[in-house]
Amino acid sequence: MSVTTKAAVPAGTTPPAPRSTVSDSESGISAFVRRLFSQRTLPYLLLLPATATILVMLGWPVVSVVLTSFRKLDLGELFQGKIVWVGLDNYTTLISDSSFWQITLRTVLFTAACVVCTVGGGLLVALLMKHVYGWVRVVIQLALVLAWAMPILAATTVFQWMFDQNYGILNKTLVVLGFSGFHHYSWFQTGFSTMAVIVILITWQGIPFVAFTLYAGVLGVPSDLYEAAGLDGASSWQTFRSVTWTALRPLVNVVTFLSLLWDFKVFTQVWAIRQGGPDGGSQTLPTLQYLKGIATQHFGVAAAVSVIMILALVVLTGQNLRLMLRTEEVD
Repeated sequence: MSVTTKAAVPAGTTPPAPRSTVSDSESGISAFVRRLFSQRTLPYLLLLPATATILVMLGWPVVSVVLTSFRKLDLGELFQGKIVWVGLDNYTTLISDSSFWQITLRTVLFTAACVVCTVGGGLLVALLMKHVYGWVRVVIQLALVLAWAMPILAATTVFQWMFDQNYGILNKTLVVLGFSGFHHYSWFQTGFSTMAVIVILITWQGIPFVAFTLYAGVLGVPSDLYEAAGLDGASSWQTFRSVTWTALRPLVNVVTFLSLLWDFKVFTQVWAIRQGGPDGGSQTLPTLQYLKGIATQHFGVAAAVSVIMILALVVLTGQNLRLMLRTEEVD
């Protein structure tokens, strides 16, 4: 029977350190992991799953629409599962159609009118809420909330009844006030008057959001600035321009940008009022996309309309970002 004994360590000496069993590659991996989950990179890693999900959910439909715009995809190809690539033929068909340019110009003017009326009206209502007190402000805010909460189709139906030729309350009120020419007047007999009614409807629906947003900005302006302007002898307009507008300009840029995005692609109100009529006089790019795609089953041409709208929105977004960055640099 053998007995294994350990060598005695002389007194006063330090025992040798145990040999490390971790290789250089393992230590390098550990350092990489520590850097990866450091305080600087961890927030981005936590945002990565949500960002990737959003990119997939938003990016794939855009890619699909772009690919469809280069295909002939009518009802026959859809049922048979054929893939027929036609290149730029869908875009050529649109561009060569004179009515497409009329609809595009109408959409741009319609969007500009909606944005100007919505932002301007919202700014006026926000300033009004700033200068009224008590129950008057409560009534205004309650009316804004009710208008904001009203469903789109319900509001559109109400406006159709208000502007009705025979039973509309607007015509009856104008006749009572002495404007006899509005007796049985048709507000939907021309494309221009139809678009004017739609602009009023969208403005009425969009003012609450803009008004509440700008009202919050007005409340954030320090009262000391108004007192200083008053001591300097500034008029009401000078006070607004130098104090109120300076504070509200970033918010105005934001709500203007959002209104551009929303109003450029309005479909429900335009279609529900007169389906783009009379005689296509109120047709816009979103309704054209519907008519090409759903009504006539030319999905390739409809996809081309969508791509053109996406490019226009990208240009608007880029210009707005440049404007916002330039405003921040000036400030």
